[in-house]
Amino acid sequence: MTERSTRHRLEQVRWVFLGVAVLVLVVFLLAQRQSVDVSYGRSPASAAVPEGSAGELSDATVPSTAEMTAMVAAAPVVRLPGSVAYWDEQRVREVIDDRDVRIIVAPPGLDKAERERVWDVEDVTVRVLGLEVSGGLYQASADDLTGWRAQFATGDVTNLLVTLIATLGKEPTPPDTDALRWRDPDAAELAEVTADLRATGLHVAQGATLSAVPDRTAATAFPDGDALYVALPRQRQGEPVARYGPALTGIFPDRPIVVLYGAWIEYHGPHGEEFAEVTGASFYGQFADRLSRYDYPQNNVLSAYLARVTDVRYTGLFDRPLPYRPVDPLRVALPALPWLFAGCVVVFLALSARSLWRGVGRAGTVVGRPGTTARLAGLTALAVEMSLLTDRRSDPGLTRGVTKLQAARSALDEGLPDQHVHALLADAEAELDDTARAMGVAGYRPALYLRERLA
Repeated sequence: MTERSTRHRLEQVRWVFLGVAVLVLVVFLLAQRQSVDVSYGRSPASAAVPEGSAGELSDATVPSTAEMTAMVAAAPVVRLPGSVAYWDEQRVREVIDDRDVRIIVAPPGLDKAERERVWDVEDVTVRVLGLEVSGGLYQASADDLTGWRAQFATGDVTNLLVTLIATLGKEPTPPDTDALRWRDPDAAELAEVTADLRATGLHVAQGATLSAVPDRTAATAFPDGDALYVALPRQRQGEPVARYGPALTGIFPDRPIVVLYGAWIEYHGPHGEEFAEVTGASFYGQFADRLSRYDYPQNNVLSAYLARVTDVRYTGLFDRPLPYRPVDPLRVALPALPWLFAGCVVVFLALSARSLWRGVGRAGTVVGRPGTTARLAGLTALAVEMSLLTDRRSDPGLTRGVTKLQAARSALDEGLPDQHVHALLADAEAELDDTARAMGVAGYRPALYLRERLA
């Protein structure tokens, strides 16, 4: 009974290992599904420019489509009230050459119906909605910080116009130029800004639309609370622009300084060059289209920019380490799953082979209870020897003995009780003893034969 229960337990273990192998395989295959989680290190910010009630629609309006069509027919450039886009007229005339190019310039922040009226104007080559430049099937967009700075800091769309007009005329596109010129702020300008920053940390120039620093996004972007903010209106295109960032950095070293020129935002301070480029490219690369079309107040633009600053800080690229993220047990264990699967399969196959070959040892001997198996092996060997010498009188007894031996072996393999196996062996021994007497060979009598072989 002991061997039978052991064999039963091994059979259960075999199927358990097969089940584990199947489970491991399923888990491994499911884990292969790729997922992308762009969260800037679990940043709490969400850099988004709100729509709808975010103040992006201005009070500006446009005439009827028929009126604007008549205006375009009367003049090559039609500038509607409230428009903010400007360009270098000399460069644009050079790329136009002798072609008939009609340009209509509309204000930013128009609602959908007003934009559709502008789009319905006939015989227009280029439409400028706010700072968005389009014509035909094309739209010209800046793709670097220099282009975005000219567009949002001064309303300069020269490069966009030149690129679009050349493309529409199937001419080579002239290279972009950086026409923005900087100047150092004079003593009076710098003193006024510095005084406000020392007092409140914020300077809002006349014409700027920033009413206050967004507290929530500012707290996550600069958790030390030492950032300084300067808000200026959009600067006049073609005139030198006072660059406050470097001057203020010298006065307030190691403090973050954020300067707004209209919808253009600059960062100065710790990690200034690298941080400003990464944040600016990320922010304007995502929101430039909306900022060029609508008239967002500086509060909304600054809030979205500070949210992006938070995102960049949470990447751990600069002075903030990556936040702790709990270990994913599946991801840690994933490399070991193929080995675990292979191990389970090997164990299953080994136990399966044992079930197929149980009872047979390496040398072909019977494996089982020591006394019983030895007796079975001895009687089997005796039967083989006797089969070479039997005749018609002794064959029946040998046949019955071999049959009993086969039954005993089957009973042993199936784990039947010892008493049953011993009874079969006793019957086989009796049959072989009768056969030996019939043959007249005393040495083949089982008692003598087994004594000699097992001694």
